[in-house]
Amino acid sequence: MYDVIIRDGLWFDGSTAEPSTATIGIADGRVVAVSPDHLDETDCPEVIDAAGKWVLPGFIDIHTHYDAEILLNPGLGESVRHGATTIVLGCCSMSTVYAAPEDAADLFSRVEAVPRKNVIGALDDFQDWTDPEGYVKKIDSLPLGPNVTSFLGHSDLRTAVMGLGRATNNRTLPSRKELDQMAEMLGRALDAGMLGMSGMDSPIDKLDGDRYRSRALPSTYAWWHERWRLINVLRGRGAILQSAPNVNNPLTGVMFFLASGTRFFHKKPVPVSLLVAADSKSARAAHLVLRGAAAIGNRIFKSQVKFQHLPVPFTLYSDGIDLPVFEEFGAGTAALHLRDQLERNTLLADKDYRRKFRREFMIKRHMPGLWHKDLYDARIVDCPDSSLVGKSFGQIADQRGIHPLDAFLDVLVENGEKNVRWTTTVGNHRPAVLDKMAQDPNVHLGFSDAGAHLRNMAFYNFHLRFLKRMRDAEAAGKPVLSMSQAVHRLTGELGSWFGLDAGYLREGDRADFVVIDPEGLDDSVDAYNEASVPFFDGLSRMVNRNDKAVVATGIGGRVVFRLGEFIDGYGETMQTGHYLRAGDNHKVGATAG
Repeated sequence: MYDVIIRDGLWFDGSTAEPSTATIGIADGRVVAVSPDHLDETDCPEVIDAAGKWVLPGFIDIHTHYDAEILLNPGLGESVRHGATTIVLGCCSMSTVYAAPEDAADLFSRVEAVPRKNVIGALDDFQDWTDPEGYVKKIDSLPLGPNVTSFLGHSDLRTAVMGLGRATNNRTLPSRKELDQMAEMLGRALDAGMLGMSGMDSPIDKLDGDRYRSRALPSTYAWWHERWRLINVLRGRGAILQSAPNVNNPLTGVMFFLASGTRFFHKKPVPVSLLVAADSKSARAAHLVLRGAAAIGNRIFKSQVKFQHLPVPFTLYSDGIDLPVFEEFGAGTAALHLRDQLERNTLLADKDYRRKFRREFMIKRHMPGLWHKDLYDARIVDCPDSSLVGKSFGQIADQRGIHPLDAFLDVLVENGEKNVRWTTTVGNHRPAVLDKMAQDPNVHLGFSDAGAHLRNMAFYNFHLRFLKRMRDAEAAGKPVLSMSQAVHRLTGELGSWFGLDAGYLREGDRADFVVIDPEGLDDSVDAYNEASVPFFDGLSRMVNRNDKAVVATGIGGRVVFRLGEFIDGYGETMQTGHYLRAGDNHKVGATAG
């Protein structure tokens, strides 16, 4: 009767209901039985003894940049091995739906720190689609591991209609005909089942390539009349807007609430999901401002705005200056504009350049941004000069009697800029603030940025790290959320709000699940690891490796990862996941309890 039986686990159904010990029977990709008693295991090919374990719906990752990797590595094992079974693509205005390979690579590669030649190669080999229907069909034909869904990127859309050059020119606005074309193309994406449109307001994200290198992403050049036109398309279809506000212009935040709400102009709201750095070291009150703005703004404007929040410390690593936070400075952009290492080293050593960099650094030292700009809080972890390993750039500056920024640049020039690896935590560092964010109903837990910033960070397992924090708090007698509430925030809440057939594990639901050993939620979830990536020419990327926590991951009723190993043919010859079309199961913008 059953393809899989999960016996005697502590079962969380994805809602806020208290868990109970149950045995789950799965057949034909769906949950067909949930029983307090044992089920008949006769002829069942896969039985998991989950006694003492947790049985949860598969996690949902609402913010990734797997858009190129999924073509080369459709198993997306770095997420699946940690229990993520539904993945969202096309975030931050970038997607590969309409843009040609070179344009898509220029949009993605520098912003998301993914090898440009591999992005072009992936699209050259796989891009046989010319429209959203073809894109969805192509993705759904791959040997997918997890389920996927996606946004259409505004930068992708703008580039396809205006051309990348005009789309990144301050003096150029789209014509009425081009606006009509964008609206029609967005409508086609929504008809194909996409979640909505993603945008980006922050101007620090820059283009790669040689044609328009170091210009900001196309969506940042759009005036609000263009955005409003496209948002009205979303409103008419009940679709979602995902974006990131410009922290240098708070008015843009107000515009998102106004566009989302029904207070003044519209009868239907637009669900809006905004990417934010909630607890930044450079702006210690940011979390209060954001949480207050969400609570007040949603009430005043009758809007549905949620903030995407990474619920773990935001720790970054960098090889030299190859880190997007340096795009906050004109001098940083000037250095990143140079791809040749000798040219870059020469620039970093130039006295006039350094004078300009110091001036910008001091001006922006106490201004909001992703980076705290404190070089005493930036520690070297690898360097040809081993005497520097473990020291901060501030400590080195004190020893040498120079400005910390000069010490930073000196170390890079002396040792070869790419050879100096260092780390810092830029935010989400205060447990008490993380607890407040975890309890805030206007906050969505998650943006892993999985598939991007391959040498800078790894949050593939943030769901497990969050559950560890909640379990530790409960064990200490200071609970933040009940475990059922914590699981709900990572699963059913997101599935319901984004309108996906995902996030629940009840009779009739899609059988996407993760079995967790709570004793495996130990310090290994925070450990640093790297792994070679064959489809990116052997690049060593940051990953997570805490396989004691996840006993098994199941997708579409099939166990794909168990006891630290993927099954044969996973991501190569078999398909367990599918493209999940928006609105197939749950009401978009709703939150189920």
